[in-house]
Amino acid sequence: MRIHNLYADTNGQSHWRDIEVEWVEETRGGKLSKRLAATGIIFREVPPTYDLDWHPAPRRQYIINLDAGVEITASDGEARKIGAGEVVLVEDTHGKGHLSKAIDGKIRNCIFVPVE
Repeated sequence: MRIHNLYADTNGQSHWRDIEVEWVEETRGGKLSKRLAATGIIFREVPPTYDLDWHPAPRRQYIINLDAGVEITASDGEARKIGAGEVVLVEDTHGKGHLSKAIDGKIRNCIFVPVE
């Protein structure tokens, strides 16, 4: 399982990398990762007109898209389309941040899972 990771370097420039989930247990019900720390859960509804200019992430958090996608552009210019069912770990909490834009023309429901 791949998690998109948006992070900022020491100069505040944001970049993409991929994180592969490490499986630590296999049960009859499937593979499991280790338990990761989280500090809550936030539900969000995003309008289809969403187009946010440069901004850093407000906190380290996982974002899980439930039913629509978003295009996120790092300050180094790399853009990724994150579809329904995909997971992003945003960590670019300083520097220029990133651009975010709706791509599917419909309301996007997502879940934020803060990890600070």
